[in-house]
Amino acid sequence: MSGRLTPRRPRLNLPSFRRPGRLRAAALGTALVSVLAPTVSACGGDAASASGSGGLKWTSSYFPAHWDPVVSGSGAQFRELSLVYASLTRTDENGKAVPDLAKSWEYNAKGDQITFHLRPGLKFSDGATVDAAAVKAAIERAKKQKNSALFGDLTSIKSVDAQGLDAVIKLSQVDYQIPQLLGERVLQIASPKAAASPDKLDRSPVGAGPFIVTQLVPGTKAVLKKNPGYWDAANIHIDNVELTSAPDASTVVSGLQTGVYNFADIAPSQADAAKKAGLDVFVQPGFNASNLSLNVNKAPFNNDKVVDAVRYAVNRKEFVDKLTFGYGQATNQPFPKGYVAYDPRSENAYAYDPAKSKKLLAEAGYQAGALKLNLVIPAEDPQAEIVQAQLAKVGITVTIKIDKNWATPFFAKDLTFSLYGTTGRDSAAQTLTAHFGPNGPLNLGSPYEPAGFEAAIAKVRQTPLDSPDYAKVLQAATRAGLQGKALVFTYSSPNLIAKSKSISGLPKNPAHIDWTGVTIAGAN
Repeated sequence: MSGRLTPRRPRLNLPSFRRPGRLRAAALGTALVSVLAPTVSACGGDAASASGSGGLKWTSSYFPAHWDPVVSGSGAQFRELSLVYASLTRTDENGKAVPDLAKSWEYNAKGDQITFHLRPGLKFSDGATVDAAAVKAAIERAKKQKNSALFGDLTSIKSVDAQGLDAVIKLSQVDYQIPQLLGERVLQIASPKAAASPDKLDRSPVGAGPFIVTQLVPGTKAVLKKNPGYWDAANIHIDNVELTSAPDASTVVSGLQTGVYNFADIAPSQADAAKKAGLDVFVQPGFNASNLSLNVNKAPFNNDKVVDAVRYAVNRKEFVDKLTFGYGQATNQPFPKGYVAYDPRSENAYAYDPAKSKKLLAEAGYQAGALKLNLVIPAEDPQAEIVQAQLAKVGITVTIKIDKNWATPFFAKDLTFSLYGTTGRDSAAQTLTAHFGPNGPLNLGSPYEPAGFEAAIAKVRQTPLDSPDYAKVLQAATRAGLQGKALVFTYSSPNLIAKSKSISGLPKNPAHIDWTGVTIAGAN
């Protein structure tokens, strides 16, 4: 599901999730494969740089490692890839699925089949037709391509029938989450003609999104121009984009001040400096949450008392105070407070209690200093130091070990103790399954599954999104997942964007950057 290694800040994005450290992510299957080729790959004509036209100059710490959306697989990089690719649905400010390439959809009476009706007359930027056959090809490629980061998200999809502009998706189970799932995080649709050569698509992306890549320097820079054939082109007011890989964090704010950039994702530690520099800081709501990952199949975490001792040793407030600069909040769940899937009944479970933690360790047979753990992470991470200090207070000695090949043992479930973070999915059910399901990529204890979780998540899928019972059913599934022993959640923090005041306000779509209606003063 997605992985890339470039030091930046303590938020990593894998699959559609966040992983620890200061790395950016690409595809799970090619987690350690970089595309830092020194050559320039031209994807079209010679477009003018955005900096010369008053366009968008975006520097990102999540510059895509891969431009094939099947390989890149979401994480934070789906925001950049959505410049090029459109999806069946998109997310509105309430986090609900609304039309994108599909103008509408409906389920059959049983709920095990959904038909998406595509907009007529649309083309990919290479001239290929946007039709149901293209949707079928995209789904099948995501399910079958060897290095796909998305195959685990599409397990409910049994087959796709292409009937002109109608994509009929047959499901292996009743699943009303599909419109939420098949948005820009999971199914960014590439031209099937271009995708016939996935390696080439990875270097020369072709989609039906709001912009067209005209020049790409892998790992460094992409230049794009407005796509006049985009279905909502009338509401895209930016003509040119220059997307670059962010430099050292200390130089981003000065680059925004001097006009080298006019848009940048920033760490919470940079927000105050950005405001003092006269920049707008956009607080983008999201589903981010960080956690300690425990492998319950390995000692000492195969002892429930040790797991609970770690839970009671975690002081979530310290993570918030030291890492989020006032923008975050404590959470013991894979969701921030206020999100529909957040379970209020579970809020105070395993509250900070170091005395109880010490008692449980003693009951498990460990005296102070006797239990020693290796915390394996991919890069330096202040979260690891907090964990180390907090566990030391209850008598657990933690040694931090950095493994640049961390993704391989993590997803192979070979590690015993690590850190992770998630950006979540638009489908909360998919986020829960990824964390607590027996095959969940973020479940370090696979195939371990909390008792009752399977039935709870099945009920979520069987509940229509507009049902008055949906929130209650979803929160019950969160509660069932949290009965598990493999994850200890710590804190949540929104995404932060610093931008020039010349750029108008952005829609507050959770976790997404939507350019609809956005203007840049002085642009053509």
